[in-house]
Amino acid sequence: MAGLTQLSEVKMFGGRNLRYRHDSAVVGTPMEFGVFLPPQAAAGKVKSVWYLSGLTCTDVNFMTKAGAQRVAAELGLALIAPDTSPRLPADAKIPGEDDTYDFGSGAGFYLDATQDPWSKNYKMYSYILKELLPLVVAGLPVLEGAQHTGIMGHSMGGHGAITIGLKNPTVFQSISAFSPICNPMNCPWGTKAFGNYLGSDQAAWKEYDSCELAKSYDGPAREILANQGTADSFLTEKQLLPEALQAAVQGHPKLTLTLSMDEGYDHSYNHIATFIESHLRHHAKFLWEGGP
Repeated sequence: MAGLTQLSEVKMFGGRNLRYRHDSAVVGTPMEFGVFLPPQAAAGKVKSVWYLSGLTCTDVNFMTKAGAQRVAAELGLALIAPDTSPRLPADAKIPGEDDTYDFGSGAGFYLDATQDPWSKNYKMYSYILKELLPLVVAGLPVLEGAQHTGIMGHSMGGHGAITIGLKNPTVFQSISAFSPICNPMNCPWGTKAFGNYLGSDQAAWKEYDSCELAKSYDGPAREILANQGTADSFLTEKQLLPEALQAAVQGHPKLTLTLSMDEGYDHSYNHIATFIESHLRHHAKFLWEGGP
């Protein structure tokens, strides 16, 4: 299909796990992404949930570790998993891009960088919204429109899912997150990323902070589902700050947050795999009136 090169295909639960590569005009590099098409896609276009991964991950992590395909096949939901950053070739690497796990490669933070040298390639916000989403809708049996599309993610990707969902309610109907970075303006991961990608002006940071976006949100009603493990070391290190998102949403006329504090679970895909079914059913609730 135009613009997409298929890398692999494997049958699963009557559907198909696929991987694609395409040349991105937005980030300026080839990009890869994963797709699960449920068996219903053989007969026509289907609704979809987009999953944004966390630090160090690629599209492969979710598709191979989360165990989402069984329920997605039952519900008739496509799953779309983008990469987490541009992947620059060796001869075009940005100095420092691969030095740490929490910035640069695998850590695009789902924003559009404004600071050199990152602003040329690190535009994952626009990549997902303006390039990959239209490409998927045009080239795969996936329905277009908010009433057909949800977004979810983990950790950095949970931050991405909530911010992109709140900023684009005409694109995404449903939102959920696992162990999201809820208040990046006030945690070490976020201040490092925002300072380097966006500069020192914290007004620009607010455009990519879930708590700030929640406070100013005036779109259609949204119910956000979030699961957080109590044994998550990043919770105790104050990287995630779910309490800040709770405070930002409390009493909001348009937003509600259902936050489950899951006793004994950590930050890994063991947690995600345990609760992925409830998240997919959450999306189905809002993508279909009363359920599929």
